[in-house]
Amino acid sequence: MVFAIVLLVLLALSMRVNFSQFAGNVMHGGSSRSVTSARSVGPRLDETVLEENYASSKIAVIDVNGVITSSPASQQGYSMVDILKAQLDRAQADRRVKAVILRLDSPGGEVLASDEISDAIKNFQEGRESNGSNLEKGKAKPVIVSMGNLAASGGYYISAPCRFIVANKMTITGSIGVIMHGWNYRGLLDKVGVAPEVFKSVKFKDMMSGSREPGEITQEERDMVQGLINEVYGDFKEVVASGRKAAHDQNKSDGHALAENWTDYADGRVLSGTEAEKLGFVDALGNFQTAVERAKTIAGVVGEANLVEYQERLDLSDLFHIFGQSKAESRAIKVDLGFDGPKLQEGHLYFMSPVLSH
Repeated sequence: MVFAIVLLVLLALSMRVNFSQFAGNVMHGGSSRSVTSARSVGPRLDETVLEENYASSKIAVIDVNGVITSSPASQQGYSMVDILKAQLDRAQADRRVKAVILRLDSPGGEVLASDEISDAIKNFQEGRESNGSNLEKGKAKPVIVSMGNLAASGGYYISAPCRFIVANKMTITGSIGVIMHGWNYRGLLDKVGVAPEVFKSVKFKDMMSGSREPGEITQEERDMVQGLINEVYGDFKEVVASGRKAAHDQNKSDGHALAENWTDYADGRVLSGTEAEKLGFVDALGNFQTAVERAKTIAGVVGEANLVEYQERLDLSDLFHIFGQSKAESRAIKVDLGFDGPKLQEGHLYFMSPVLSH
């Protein structure tokens, strides 16, 4: 009975939210498509108003927080990449949206996830959908980055293709580089008397195994892994060079070009917002409001614009998933170390930066 009552209350709240969105849409003269869920496939998004200025133009705000990953990030099983692509497509489809602000606070993350987001942003700014499909002319819209506390490594990778980058003077950014993380636990196995037995078809099949003796790892294997790291690092620098050049060609004196010696600072070091501006990694110092004003200027918005965001819809099916959580999951024990560390997987390539705090 209690469960039924809870479901009825949630259903009533859902109906009220949907009615409020419909009524607000009618009052502002928009179409129902621009406010309610817009995708039949993929994440279902609802538009919410962050700042109501009673304007005809909108600026969409998309948040990227935490480690950039392709792992499921929602109850529906969609990843950060899936959700961000859906948000960009939603902004692209709404003619009232004139620009997007990427509100970024991330130490970086997976190479593949960062690259997919970077490509989605480039497609969006060129007037294409996130999958690369061409749209009608006039659909291209700028993306302006508003960097928060941290926008480093993979966080900078997804910023580089954007039209304009705003950072706070105390923002930690840069950290251009690639890392592959792993552990060698053979010494521990020897201490507890565990001897690994490996059967393989080809000689390099266990080259990343942590159970091998360090002396068994050949120089040929080390060179192969390092060559892979260097290849991805070269791609990172190309994304930075091409993205910043394209932005400067459009921004001219309003932004900053990369310094001639910028590659000297692309060695994994972190930079403050002030240093990054001097080297041309960012275009201006400021805060979120600075990014809003820049977005209006670049998009040619006269007067004010409403700030909106797209949130993934939570419905009753998601609540069933929550209530159906297994006992094993509910009894999981977590050790609180005072911070949440990034979950790095062995053998995965990452654009990552250390998290600084005070």
